[in-house]
Amino acid sequence: MDSTAAPPNPNPNPKNPPSKEPDRDLLYRVEAYLAKRDGVDKLLKISRYAAKLILASSVLRSSDGGETRRRLKAFESSVGVSRKAFRLGKFVQDLNALRKSHHHSKRHLLLSVLAYGGEGLYYFLEQFVWLAKSGLIDPSHARSLQKVSAWAEFVGYVGNVSLKVADLAAMAEEEVCLRSTLEIAALRGASAAEEEARLRKLREKKLMKMLSVVQDLADAVMAVDDILDGKSSFSNPVFMASAGLLSALISTHKNWLSC
Repeated sequence: MDSTAAPPNPNPNPKNPPSKEPDRDLLYRVEAYLAKRDGVDKLLKISRYAAKLILASSVLRSSDGGETRRRLKAFESSVGVSRKAFRLGKFVQDLNALRKSHHHSKRHLLLSVLAYGGEGLYYFLEQFVWLAKSGLIDPSHARSLQKVSAWAEFVGYVGNVSLKVADLAAMAEEEVCLRSTLEIAALRGASAAEEEARLRKLREKKLMKMLSVVQDLADAVMAVDDILDGKSSFSNPVFMASAGLLSALISTHKNWLSC
């Protein structure tokens, strides 16, 4: 046998690519998660709103709760500033998303501008809020910057939720079509494995989209609270902290699945 012969082609049929490598173990997934900016940001968000929830509850109403409360408040404030630093330059992501988005109607174009433009402006202004809170620029500007960024954030969530609701409606129509196809195939006794796989993936995608809407609504509620300076009818500290924690957990779940 010729020892110099070429090794066999691991994928002799280019139309059928080799299957993906098996799932990585937990530590590799954690490494991939922590390598992402959004991954670290969401872990910080969980830490911050968990601290807020503890501060808003009656957990620390003990004799030594004062010192623990002071430390926890300092931790929550520090994490909040750290999260703003992690958003440095993140507005570029929204600019590119707006450039790449495809618009099939004027309404879709308007919603895309609201979603990506509002969120991009929010992240852009948050850079200056961070600089004000860190002391590099006059801290007196922080309040007005936060108010404008909160409005931009809210506008972004209005656009995002509207786009996602439209996507959910389209998914619902596609789901009806696939279910009809499966019913017809069942009546004929024909195989419909491909349609079943598509339906399963569509339902998973639909669930994630619904969770994303819940996340945006929770964040929008917090943005409205910031706009109203915590004087809204729903400005209960426990409720607001719970909304932030819910948003963080949903986002963490989505980022984990992508690792």
